[in-house]
Amino acid sequence: MIKNPDKPDAAVALKYDVQAGGVPSVVAKGKGIIAEKIIELAEQNDVHIHENPELLEILIRLEIGDEIPEALYRAIAEVIAFTYELKAKH
Repeated sequence: MIKNPDKPDAAVALKYDVQAGGVPSVVAKGKGIIAEKIIELAEQNDVHIHENPELLEILIRLEIGDEIPEALYRAIAEVIAFTYELKAKH
């Protein structure tokens, strides 16, 4: 899940199944009340919330179901790796 740390006015949720491989894809996105609900659901389900306004600005343009563009693979891979590190520590 990616949001803007200064103002949670938009959010994008990504899905990546490491065992299945493939490419991360957008599973939810929204602005305003929808973004607040996405963030709330992420928090309730212990989903890592990454705060990166620049990445969010790009990802919010994608449609639900879209795969992450190849140009963003490295940035998304870093987020996913960080998330797995956090989970391993807990």
